[in-house]
Amino acid sequence: MKPSSPITDLPEWKSLKKHAGIINRKNNHLKCLIKKKDRLENFSLKGAGIFYDFSRQRVDAQAMMLLLSLAEARKIKKCFKNMTDGKRVNNTEKREALHTASRSFSDDPIPVNGKDVMPEIISVRNKIKKFASDIHSGKIKGSTGKAFRHIVVIGIGGSYLGPEFVASSLKHLALKKMKIHFLSNVDINNFGEIAAAIDPESTIWIVISKSYTTSETTANTNQAYQFMKQKGLDPAKHFATVTSKGSPGDDPSNPVIASFHMFDFIGGRYSVTSAVGGVPLALYLGYDVFERFLKGAEEMDIHAKAAQADVNLPLVAALISVWNNNFLNYPAQAIIPYASPLSKLAPHVQQLNMESNGKYVTNDGRPLGVTAGTIIFGEPGTNAQHSFFQLAHQGRPFPIDFIGVIKPCYGRYKSISKGVTNHQELWANLIAQPAALSSGKDDPDASKYFPGNRPSSTILLDDLAPENIGRLLSFYEAKTVYEAFIWGINPFDQYGVELGKKLASGIRSKMAEKNKNPDYSFEDADPITRFYLNKLSESYKI
Repeated sequence: MKPSSPITDLPEWKSLKKHAGIINRKNNHLKCLIKKKDRLENFSLKGAGIFYDFSRQRVDAQAMMLLLSLAEARKIKKCFKNMTDGKRVNNTEKREALHTASRSFSDDPIPVNGKDVMPEIISVRNKIKKFASDIHSGKIKGSTGKAFRHIVVIGIGGSYLGPEFVASSLKHLALKKMKIHFLSNVDINNFGEIAAAIDPESTIWIVISKSYTTSETTANTNQAYQFMKQKGLDPAKHFATVTSKGSPGDDPSNPVIASFHMFDFIGGRYSVTSAVGGVPLALYLGYDVFERFLKGAEEMDIHAKAAQADVNLPLVAALISVWNNNFLNYPAQAIIPYASPLSKLAPHVQQLNMESNGKYVTNDGRPLGVTAGTIIFGEPGTNAQHSFFQLAHQGRPFPIDFIGVIKPCYGRYKSISKGVTNHQELWANLIAQPAALSSGKDDPDASKYFPGNRPSSTILLDDLAPENIGRLLSFYEAKTVYEAFIWGINPFDQYGVELGKKLASGIRSKMAEKNKNPDYSFEDADPITRFYLNKLSESYKI
């Protein structure tokens, strides 16, 4: 999408700016808005297995009408359809963005450059299924004949955040004989902890890297290879790769148990439903559970594409996010799941949203002129209440997504404390916190005064079935791209991470020179960089 004028020149944008002033009036405090007749019925949606309550957001009917008019003006539903149909929506990298195709079970073709991509996606999916079966049956074993019991995923960013979120969320369904570990950080402490926890003879390492050149992943892979060789084990019988076709990780001269292909049209932070998540999750959970997760994601994809704008969950959530960001001036948003298995959701959405939408220019290369992207953070409830809710209630306000799960994974534990079970106690807090944030409390003691008027949404899942985890994943993905389509930015590139990586490459070369030549003194480095290089080299010897 190439907007013909800056977004701030749109009449819809100007109307929203004006209406934000009305919403900021005292008579539109949330404690007043939530008392309006049929507030919950008029400001909640249900679709694709998820209930989305935005009755405690600082919106009224007029705000929603104006936001939907903005969506129409920006043609965001058409943009979403173009994405799912295989149009080249990633203009800077000249690629499609087809993460939705990786969980499609439709017979409809999706052409890219005149070729249907679905047969290859299905082929990879079938290969994952067979591989998982061969590992679980013991047909494929380690170099000493031991069955695999430990899975170590080597990857960073989108190569681990999404898979870790799903693995944590569905841990209650994990195969008892399999344990999963994530080696993402180049920090040797991450490797050391995993090395101490695994049995090398029964460990399969899965290296996930599209280019197979990412420095952190390369360093960890080399460390893992050296570790296995030191244990007298043949790495070729303990490593699998998920990488692009023809990359160094897909080289027959460097044999591995199996290699699974990634596609240019699926970016890392959107890739958990591809082989990136498929290989480790099918081993950890079983392929059938992984497929159920895919089908849940597909269901939300279909809703996000087909549902009309005013009942479209991720589209409405995206509009509210833009409203909070650009018109009510909230720079941050928290994600608070009242379900500890969802503890890795916030870190995943953090990367998904902040790397996608933390942009400065529009699709056509002009300064956007407004702030895009939101600071995302989170922690499970009730832990969050004892961590940063002082700020939430009486300090700087920020919108919150509360997530509730009706049926817990371990419902058989029903000890009573203060008249309720643990799960009921959890829900008491889930219900109370949004109410307290919205209404606040008057008190003559200023230190006990709660201003309220602090917005939140509540998302409900029936349970933590694989389908619901897929739906939740797709909801946040669709919400992210809908936000980007409103702003007219590209949510599929990430040039912002390149500068620091480039500078690190130059510093790395200086360290390498010092390793070869102990007399090298870093004189060609700037004074601050030289200070830190000397600090390290003085006490850390190889």
